[in-house]
Amino acid sequence: MDYILEPRIIESKDWATVLFVLCLVLVVVTKTFFEARFSEFIRLIVTDKYIKIYKDPSHIMSWFTISLFVVQLISFSFFILILLDFIGLGSKTDGIKFIQIITLLGVFVLSKYLIEKIIATSFNIEDFTEQFNLQKVSYRTLLGLILLPINVLLYYNSFSSEILLYGILAFVLIFNGFTYLLSLKSYQNLLFSKLFYFILYLCALEIAPYFFMYYWFTKR
Repeated sequence: MDYILEPRIIESKDWATVLFVLCLVLVVVTKTFFEARFSEFIRLIVTDKYIKIYKDPSHIMSWFTISLFVVQLISFSFFILILLDFIGLGSKTDGIKFIQIITLLGVFVLSKYLIEKIIATSFNIEDFTEQFNLQKVSYRTLLGLILLPINVLLYYNSFSSEILLYGILAFVLIFNGFTYLLSLKSYQNLLFSKLFYFILYLCALEIAPYFFMYYWFTKR
């Protein structure tokens, strides 16, 4: 009788566990040091009181926003990695693939923000863009926090339900679209007074970057 030995490949998930714990620590630390603000932030899903209180542009560069932005970035990167694993374009335990995703996502977001700053300065609409960005960042950060426990469940469990995954993806897209419309409604008076600049902003910074990313991704 011949025996054929095959190597048993065990994919490591330690790096993902470290990142999930890091996110938890950041959330706990942020809640500890900014307890009142964090409480209002969590209630964003039912009331916009947080937006009215913390609408000053200086808040976009506060430690509260930065720490939760890191959580948001990690959360969205994990969700994209899980999507790629589901459609067969990668493995959710591939740490290199995760680094590529989070790097691309981080560069995209920061580059978009810097270009927005340049255009806002050129057209003298800095206050509007800062407040508009702060509102968008707040809602997307909340979405990142909601996705975090979902990512943990999807990452550590095997699943094959297309309805489940596409349902979560639909929720993400609808949530983004709805909160974007809320942001537009909040500044509708200001938008009408600067309609030309807003149309330019919308085409150049809200539509074109996502179109080019989609084109690049499908071609690559």
